[in-house]
Amino acid sequence: MSANATQNLPYTRQEMMAIATGRELRDGELAIFGVGLSMLAGYFAQAHHAPNIRAMTEGGVYGATPVGGLPWGIECNRISANATSFTNAIDALGFLVASGRCDVGIIGAAQVDKFGNVNTTGIWDGEIGDSYRLPKTRLTGAGGANDIACGAGRVVIMVTHEPKRFADKVSYISSPGYLDGGNARERYGFVGKGPSAIITTLGILRPDPLSKEFFLDAYYAFSSVEEILAHTGWDLKVSPNVRVVPEPTPEELATLRRVDETGALRKS
Repeated sequence: MSANATQNLPYTRQEMMAIATGRELRDGELAIFGVGLSMLAGYFAQAHHAPNIRAMTEGGVYGATPVGGLPWGIECNRISANATSFTNAIDALGFLVASGRCDVGIIGAAQVDKFGNVNTTGIWDGEIGDSYRLPKTRLTGAGGANDIACGAGRVVIMVTHEPKRFADKVSYISSPGYLDGGNARERYGFVGKGPSAIITTLGILRPDPLSKEFFLDAYYAFSSVEEILAHTGWDLKVSPNVRVVPEPTPEELATLRRVDETGALRKS
């Protein structure tokens, strides 16, 4: 289906991605969200089907629900207004996440590879070598995503599905997935179990239990297996049981838009 396929649908690709991500969260979990779409997905889950999620941010704001629209950042007044407690990044990332107490984290990616390694640092032509300071493209940096990727019980990665973002091997590992696959995480002693899903604007990828290479598990009603393969920079394997993700229900869309009542992330 073409890029304009969602024009006749009552939701956008970003909204489908946010809802699909939110569905991954379970009631009662201790969860940490990044900014933007990560927060939208997390607070959607809290408002829709997981009211007892114990939400926190990298900055240490804990137990909040957004007031007056989606927070613009990790310490925005929209979540600070009714938070249960305020700590700091050392407590949030260095204590709760690094100790393995955090059940799930949601992070974004500028580039991701077949083992779920995330790059948000920069894009280089060829090997980095001595050119670290002079990338072709300088990105925003890892922030707390590296801590989340290393320590959270599981991680959900959200990313726009474009060939330039889906690489066979990322230029730089800002936040580790399964490194070179297999039991690499165990060899390096990571507390967290790694990414459980890569949820995109076209579908859902999940890791093979043994190789840890991501495969296509499901696609959206407006996308297709062929479109996803064409937008992936490696030979993406397809599950024999690949399925169509259920479309957002009217209740899900209404809840999502109440969380993002300003429409800040309602992009086409």
